[in-house]
Amino acid sequence: MLPLVSDTAIVDAPPADPKFERIWPIDPPADLLSLELFTRGQPFDAFKEMRERAPVLWQRELYVGGNEGPGFWSVTRYEDVKRVELDPETFSSQKGGINIAYGAPETRHPQLFPATLNTLISLDRPTHFELRREHMPYFNASYARALRGKVEAKIDALLDAMAARGPRLDMVEHFSAQLPLFTLCEMLGFPEADRPKVAGWMHELENAADTVSRQTLGEIDEAFLMRFLGAMDEMFAYGRDILKKRRADPKDDLLSAIACAKIEGDFLSDEYLDGSWLLIIFAGNDTTRNSLSGTMRLLTENPGERAKLIADPDLTPAMANEAIRLVSPVIHMRRTATRDAEIAGQRIGEGEKVVMWYGAANRDPSVFPDPDRFDVTRANAKDHIAFGRGPHVCLGQHIAEMQLDAAYRKILARFPEIAATGEMEIAPNNFVHAISKLEVDLGAA
Repeated sequence: MLPLVSDTAIVDAPPADPKFERIWPIDPPADLLSLELFTRGQPFDAFKEMRERAPVLWQRELYVGGNEGPGFWSVTRYEDVKRVELDPETFSSQKGGINIAYGAPETRHPQLFPATLNTLISLDRPTHFELRREHMPYFNASYARALRGKVEAKIDALLDAMAARGPRLDMVEHFSAQLPLFTLCEMLGFPEADRPKVAGWMHELENAADTVSRQTLGEIDEAFLMRFLGAMDEMFAYGRDILKKRRADPKDDLLSAIACAKIEGDFLSDEYLDGSWLLIIFAGNDTTRNSLSGTMRLLTENPGERAKLIADPDLTPAMANEAIRLVSPVIHMRRTATRDAEIAGQRIGEGEKVVMWYGAANRDPSVFPDPDRFDVTRANAKDHIAFGRGPHVCLGQHIAEMQLDAAYRKILARFPEIAATGEMEIAPNNFVHAISKLEVDLGAA
C-alpha cells in the first residue's frame, strides 16, 4: 500500500536560522504570508525588488496568532524557478508538500489537511509518474480538441444568458466560474444535478486559509465556521462515494480513471481518493476561472491590444499565453531540499523550504522584455512558467488553453466593447490569485 505523505512529510519545525549564511541579507519588501496583501493583487513591485536585490531571499515565517514556522527561501528569477522545477530529486514535493505551510495542528481540518498532501501533486518519482499516467488520456491535446465543441456550445449559451441579463453583471458569477465548472464536470462524467455543489465547495476552498487564520485569532463567527466545516465534510463524503461507485462500475470518464488507478497493483486508499478529489475540484476549476477573469482585466486596460485581437482573431492563442503569463493564476509552489544544494550561489540546507513565486518569474525582464506590458504578439509568451515545468507541469494545461482561446474568440466577436468597470474582489489567498468578483459592462452587442 502506498505510504501516506501526511505521515511522512515535514510539515512542522521550530523557528530556525538557515543552515548557511545568507548572501543577500536584506529584509523582505513585503509580507508574503499576509493573505490580506493578496486581496490587492499580486505584489509585483515587491517581486521586482526581490529579483533585483535578493533573488534567493530568506524569509522568517510569522503568522497571525503568534505561530512561527521555520522560515523559507523565496525564489523569484525565471531561470532559478525553472532550475528548481527541473530537479525534483533535490527539491522534493513529497518531503514537505507544495504549500508554504499547513497551519497550526489545532486548526487543521481532519480531512482537508491530509488531502492536501496525499495527492498526485505532492508525490515524487516514481509514484508521481505512475499515478499521473493514469490521468493523461483526459488531459492531452487531442482530448482537448475533441472536447472543444461542447465547450463552444456552452460558451454560446453563457453569452446568450449574459446578453439577456446585461449590460452590467459579474463576469465571475455568470461566465468565469461557469465555463471551467462545465468543462470539468464533462470530463469527470459528473451528474448535471450535482454540479452547483462544486461551485459552493470551490468558494469555501478559496477562503479556507483566511477562515483558518480568523479561527486562530478568535475572530470568526461560529455559524460561518460551522458552514465551512459542513461544506468540507459534504465535499469529501460525496467524493469518496462517487469514486467508489465508479470503481465498482467504471465509465469512460476521468472519475473512473482516478477511482480505478493502481499503484504497485493496489487501488488508491481512501486518503488518496480524498486527495485526488480535492485536487480535481480545486485545480480543475480555479486556475482557468481566474485566467478568464484576469484576461478581461488585461483587455480592458489595454484597448490597443484588444483592437489587434478583434482585427485578427488568429492572435488569440498567443494572447492566451500572454494573459496566463501576466495573470499567473497559481501564485506559488513549495519544494523541500532533500540534501544541501545551491541556487544562484546561495547555499540551501537539507530540509529547508524553497518557495517559487511564479508571478515574479513570469515578469523577469531577462526572459520577457518590458515584462509588465501586455503584448498579444509577444513572440515568446508561450515560455511562461505559470503551469510549472518538468515532471510536475500542470496536467490541465491543454484544457485551460483551449477554454481561454475558445472563450475570447467568442466573447470579442459577440461583445467587442465589453470592459471591466473596476468593481472587483480578490479572495484572501496567497496560493492562487482568486478573483471572486469582476463587474463588466457588455457595451453594444
